[in-house]
Parts: sequence; C-alpha cells; structure tokens
Amino acid sequence: MDVIAHGGAGSPPDDPSSRQTVLDNAAARGLDAATPLDAVVATINVLESDPAFNAGVGSAVQSDGDIRTDAGLMTDDGEVGAACAMRGVEHAVDVARAVLEETPHVLLAGEPARDFAFAHGIETDGNLWTERTRNRWQDASPGESVSDHLAWLADHFGGHDTVGAVATDGERIAAGTSTGGRWGALAGRVGDVPQIGAGFYTSSAGGASATGAGEDIAREALARAAVERLESGGTPQTAAREAIESFEERAEGTAGVIVLAEDGTAGSAYSSDAMQTATARR
Repeated sequence: MDVIAHGGAGSPPDDPSSRQTVLDNAAARGLDAATPLDAVVATINVLESDPAFNAGVGSAVQSDGDIRTDAGLMTDDGEVGAACAMRGVEHAVDVARAVLEETPHVLLAGEPARDFAFAHGIETDGNLWTERTRNRWQDASPGESVSDHLAWLADHFGGHDTVGAVATDGERIAAGTSTGGRWGALAGRVGDVPQIGAGFYTSSAGGASATGAGEDIAREALARAAVERLESGGTPQTAAREAIESFEERAEGTAGVIVLAEDGTAGSAYSSDAMQTATARR
C-alpha cells in the first residue's frame, strides 16, 4: 500500500513539528489497511480526531455558532460517496463511506445526512469544539438575522484548511477529503470538499485531494484538473504543479493538492504559505 496525506493548505501552523508527527502517523496507519479505500478512511480518521487540524474536532465555526463537517470519497471504479453540513459528526469521512457503500446516491446533506450517519452507527453528537475555537468564537458578534450574518462575514470569513489522503495498492486507488470548512462562513455554507472533482477525484490513472479556498477550488475543479494531467501522461509531481499553476492564474485564493499515481509515485504542490504532507509506503 502507498499513501499520501495532507493537513491543509494555509498559514504556517503554530507547531509544525507536532502536526507533522500526526500526519506521518496517520499515513502510516493506512499501510495496514486491506484496501485503498480502507487506507484513506483510516488515515483521515486520525486527522479528524486531532484538534490541530480543521476537520472533525477543532473544525471552523459558522456564522450561527454551529460547527458543520463535510467529506467526500472516490475510488478508481467511479464509486463516490459524500456528506456535508453535519453538526456533531467528528468522522465525516465515515459518513461519506456509508453513502458510497449503502446508497445509490453520491451526496447527502444537513440533518438528513446526520440521521443517516446515526442509523449507520456513526457518532452524531460529538463535541467538536476546542479551547482554541471557543476562545476565538467568544469574541464574535455576528448578530441574529441572516442579513446580520452576511454583514459580519464580510470582515470575518476566511482561512482555509482541510485534511485528505490518497492510497493505492498498485491496482486500486482511492482518494478522500474531510473538513470543518472556512471560519465565519454563512451558516449552511458548503465548500469544495464534498464536491466530486473539486475536493477529491480518482480515475484509473490516479487520485487527488485538494485543499484551500473552497469556492475557488470548486470553480476550478482542482482535483479533477490534477488527475486529468496524470491521464495525459504527466508524473504526479508535474500534475500537481501544473494544476496549481493554472489555479493561480485563474483564481484569487490559494490552494494545494496531493496526487498519487497507480504505481505509488506521489506529488504535491501549493500556492499558500504552507501545506504539510506525509507519505508512507510498504
């Protein structure tokens, strides 16, 4: 099994060394998995449970004071599952997997997605707050109405961070991404992460997971753009670099992407100030 993981593209982290250790351990966790899909889910689960990352515990807060999580998964045979806008769900990637395996759909959203998660034994009442997010939110004053929230987020919406992974066993490939969204987003906002081709994408050539300014990533279909470059014969590193270069030319925000080919070679690129990645191979 070969695994590459990222911890989000954004500002340099306060403690990059400890975050890197978690990333390395998360990627290594995927090595023991039976399938690439298992590997991606196992890797992302570790990152969703660590408050240093904006996914699961420690996720960003939306304008109504709620935390909502999103995730998406795809395999090289075109199987897809995604779920978004879920309160209290630490392991959004588990819900995405259940959508992939148990339904004919590709995306479930909001309270019905949360009900679906509960019906499949996934925790839906988790405490996703951390001391860091509580301290930051206690100074927020977005108001009560939607118009109040819109005025408030003009000055507060921003930041971006996500976790993701891609894995292959030399024959099969899977990619996934999970997030708590962007800070101060309008309640109910959904970014690129659960959108096929934006936050994640896989084909027989390889897979990609994107991170960064979600609205821009969705407009540019960043993950699919990277995989298309693999399909055209590029190496994973070339695919990642060219996809980000094209993104920079067309978008105002910053982003990053990891790419893994069927043969286990990996690449990554980013236009933000930092993006930590980890690879594991067996």
